[in-house]
Amino acid sequence: MTALGVVIGFPLFSSLAMREVPASHGAIVIGLLPLATAVFAAWFGRERPSMAFWAAAVAGSALVVGFALWQGAGALQHADWLLFAAMVLGALGYAEGGKLSRELGGLETISWALVVSLPVVLPTVAWMATQTLPQIAAASAHAWLGMAYVSLFSMFIGFVFWYAGLAKGGVARVGQIQLLQPFMTLAGGAWLLAEPLDAPTIGFAVAVIAVVALGRRTAVRAAPGSAAPAASAAAAASADLPPARSR
Repeated sequence: MTALGVVIGFPLFSSLAMREVPASHGAIVIGLLPLATAVFAAWFGRERPSMAFWAAAVAGSALVVGFALWQGAGALQHADWLLFAAMVLGALGYAEGGKLSRELGGLETISWALVVSLPVVLPTVAWMATQTLPQIAAASAHAWLGMAYVSLFSMFIGFVFWYAGLAKGGVARVGQIQLLQPFMTLAGGAWLLAEPLDAPTIGFAVAVIAVVALGRRTAVRAAPGSAAPAASAAAAASADLPPARSR
């Protein structure tokens, strides 16, 4: 399920959508992904966020989606269904991967997700390579560097830290940090590409940071009957020990 969500589903559907709409439109996915991640964490991950958490999550999502619409994302269209599929699968992969990281660790989780997806991805890539040899041969060095960055950092190294953080702090709560991603992207564009950064954008970013900080203070508890991984491991270890002898 992790491989389906973050290795195949989210990259595939978001890339298909980006062929039809501008990148600003894709910010809607980022705006709703944290809320969807919290929903899957409550559904599959046995986390129980408080009402205050849900209020902060909805408010933060509304701010980011409102920012995307204000930037000219436009009305709903065919690509929005692709973006919606990407959001659902990405949230599923985040929630399942965060839960699995509590047992395996962040590095092991994303590594196994890539291994599991290999039988599907490898033949698909090989077939597509034979169909697009002229484009591949004509690709610039910048294009290859961009692909290498996405492959190494976005698809692997970033997930090592991401899943480790989800396992340590909880999928629902830590997932809300994604609300800052559109604004971090804009800041990077201003720094690296000299793109303008106006006052309304900064205002939206400050508001989202405040909502994320508020959400971090709300309660997220485990569902009844779900023990913490460390406690479960300790209980299993103690069950294997021989009974203590009285002196």
